[in-house]
Amino acid sequence: MTSLSERAESLLALHHRSTPVVLPTVWDAWSARAAVSAGFEALTIGSHPLADSVGAGDGEDMSLDEALAGIARITGAVDVPVSADVESGYDTEPAELVERVLEAGAVGVNVEDTVHSQGRLRGAQEHADYIAGIRRAADEAGVHLVVNGRTDVFKTEERIPDRLAEAITRLNLLEAAGADSLYPVGVPDVATLTALLAAVDTPLNVTAHPVTGSIPEGLDLARLTELGVRRVSFGPLLQMALADHLDEVTKAWR
Repeated sequence: MTSLSERAESLLALHHRSTPVVLPTVWDAWSARAAVSAGFEALTIGSHPLADSVGAGDGEDMSLDEALAGIARITGAVDVPVSADVESGYDTEPAELVERVLEAGAVGVNVEDTVHSQGRLRGAQEHADYIAGIRRAADEAGVHLVVNGRTDVFKTEERIPDRLAEAITRLNLLEAAGADSLYPVGVPDVATLTALLAAVDTPLNVTAHPVTGSIPEGLDLARLTELGVRRVSFGPLLQMALADHLDEVTKAWR
């Protein structure tokens, strides 16, 4: 079994090759093993599908203890790098969060700027400072925890006059804070995605449905590669896609 540090370095390297790293978003030991058996080199754990798997809601409806227990079950089931969605950090200081995530066996984190306990979006610098704290704590722990800095600017209900400009500001601040990849959720169209890619040097993450393609506009892996996207994850969409097929595969038994 590889060490945490080796897994972290492997995950980081996958973000810097010629084609995007595709991280299927899993939610339990079974889905993790299935994804590895299908040939994927690394995984991400989504907060939404993990919560669904235990009957909880997304948005930090689970406690951090419950989330970490689920993360540990998954990392213990596979010998590939695993990144975990820790929502906005569960109101936990960066040093404690990093310590506990590493103890659970994850070597990457996805951290968003929607603070669920307070019903608000973090300020741009506030979120960057939180990410910087995670980077410092990981460096002190001696593991290059791969930090995916997420912004919800395109999906928040808060009034933002120029969402593209605000997203670029936030992504640039996250770059400076030490994020290894950047995740603007809910990008509305390819023109916006192209503008974001032009504004950053750090690998950019997009969401994709495993059957219908990326958000935005259903792009396939080849087109995402051409645009310069470097990371693809499925969020809750892999779990939903499998649920969509349940009717078909069981119809002979009803």
